[in-house]
Amino acid sequence: MRESTGGTRERIKAVALELFTEQGYEKTSLREIAERLNVTKAALYYHFKSKDDIVASFVEDRLVQIDALTAWAESQPATLDTRRELVSRYADTMFGGETPSVMRFFEQNQTVLKSLAAGQQMRGRMMTLADALCRGDDSPAAQLRATLSLFAVHGSWFALRAPHISDDERRKIALEVADELLAAIGSDPAATTPLDPSATADPGATADEGASGTG
Repeated sequence: MRESTGGTRERIKAVALELFTEQGYEKTSLREIAERLNVTKAALYYHFKSKDDIVASFVEDRLVQIDALTAWAESQPATLDTRRELVSRYADTMFGGETPSVMRFFEQNQTVLKSLAAGQQMRGRMMTLADALCRGDDSPAAQLRATLSLFAVHGSWFALRAPHISDDERRKIALEVADELLAAIGSDPAATTPLDPSATADPGATADEGASGTG
């Protein structure tokens, strides 16, 4: 039975991802991808004209997922529950299908991605998702916390180096770290960041100063 066009395209992406991750984007040629697939370069060109096109296809898949998450978040109230659910849904996209392999590729080829339009698109969409995550709190600290909470999820694929850690454990740790960051978004700054030095002074010393009239 003849393989569908869509099936061939997905097989090319899977093999290219393997090679890009094994030996790096720059060291992999279209000829090597075609040889591993056991197809001609002409057949490969029918689906992808260049390696950049293959990478763009990975990014396009992620952009669709990120856009859907952003639209959902913007339709919900700007609460901690919404933020937690958004990061949980983001984790679902990160721990399913081929996404972990794609993220490892992104991590190992950061220099190349920065120079590709697809990489710049991904960065822009991640910032948009972070904005949706801290909606209701436009402080610089909230923007940073929102961004870092997302990084905690996909960073768990390369930052956690404990041997034999399972995907479930990796996801659980990532969400715990993200939750610590999310809890401070939208909170009363006075409750978390003492601006008055006297707020951190020793209570006993403050009382003595008041009694002596020097406070």
